[in-house]
Amino acid sequence: MSATSPARQLREVVFVDGVRTPFGKAGEKGIYAETRADDLVVKCIRELLRRNPSLPAARIDDVAIAATTQTGDQALTIGRTAALLAGLPKSVPGFAIDRMCAGALTAVTTTASGIAFGAYDVVIAGGVEHMGNHPMGQGADPNPRFLSERLVDPAALNMGNTAENLHDRFPAVTKERSDSYAAASQRKLAAAYAGNRIQPDLVPVAAKKPGQGWDLHTADQPPRPETTVEELAGLRTPFRAHGRVTAGNAAGLNDGATAALLASAETAAELGLPARMRLVSFAFAGVEPEVMGIGPVPASEKALKQSGLDIADIGLFEINEAFAVQVLSFLDHFGIAEDDDRVNRYGGAIAVGHPLASSGVRLMTQLARQFEEDPGVRYGLTTMCIGLGMGAAVIWENPHHQDYSLRSSTAAAVSGTSGKDLA
Repeated sequence: MSATSPARQLREVVFVDGVRTPFGKAGEKGIYAETRADDLVVKCIRELLRRNPSLPAARIDDVAIAATTQTGDQALTIGRTAALLAGLPKSVPGFAIDRMCAGALTAVTTTASGIAFGAYDVVIAGGVEHMGNHPMGQGADPNPRFLSERLVDPAALNMGNTAENLHDRFPAVTKERSDSYAAASQRKLAAAYAGNRIQPDLVPVAAKKPGQGWDLHTADQPPRPETTVEELAGLRTPFRAHGRVTAGNAAGLNDGATAALLASAETAAELGLPARMRLVSFAFAGVEPEVMGIGPVPASEKALKQSGLDIADIGLFEINEAFAVQVLSFLDHFGIAEDDDRVNRYGGAIAVGHPLASSGVRLMTQLARQFEEDPGVRYGLTTMCIGLGMGAAVIWENPHHQDYSLRSSTAAAVSGTSGKDLA
């Protein structure tokens, strides 16, 4: 008879730091038109190490990088190749993840689970998407059974159509409301830039401009702060005649990369790393693929139930703005006003861009900044919809709050140097 295995105590996981490249427009006019996707990831990994000099590179236990279209320079197990290209010791392994828009978010939750279980102490998790070089769905071969056996609605294979379907399901979310929300997202991002809230976590990227040499990019390319509701009202609706989804109230096609540093609370304290957020709970949920934008609702409900919290306990929301209708349907479900100050304080993907698999870490990085600014908020939620009918949600705790759960065990890390000071 084998001996009984000893009980394993799960460990607390903290978000140490997060960075991203400026996001660019996809295509020939994009700032990264001649830049490799893996090089964007390398920039982020190196910046994390620069900002956290007390972390020996050899202490990193794994590197998880997500990409939705895993071909070309986004292939070859990009977590491993990016680790090697970034100069990490060859003893540091890596792997790739694909959960479409929630790729980086899943890289975080997957490696965080390893930390909680004791398999890792420190990890890097992030994502990249070069939609200019690798358009969404490039090379994909959906099984014909999806349509022949009516396993999914044909609209499920086109994200814009799913957003129109969401408008159908929730007629209270009008085009006028979507346009108003989109214009507000642009204004909020512009205000965040004016207040220097975005720039500290951006990695400057030198990129070659076709025929014109090199430029150093230190700001996002997609924002249009001058956008008005009147201008948005006149945009065409490409997914349906007389529809409601336009290029102005949806996220664009973008290029960019993100990366985050996660650790056990004990390891962060040992190495003098800042504990900028504590992971409370996370959840994924499936919904009908043809209305994938509603996915954040059941995912958030599941994460809240697991944590014993209520939606009223959430003091800050970072909701990925794949489409305005997706955010508004989430807010309506939970009875939250669309102009509630807790929601996307720095604007969102409609303004800044959405390079698919990278966006989850952008949400987390922005939430961590807001926690620093607002110690009166104890819990925050990062959530997003996912293609083919899924949603993801992660709940975080603010270490600056007076009732922070790990106050005694991580006080040294919390009071240490933050990424903001190093930027």
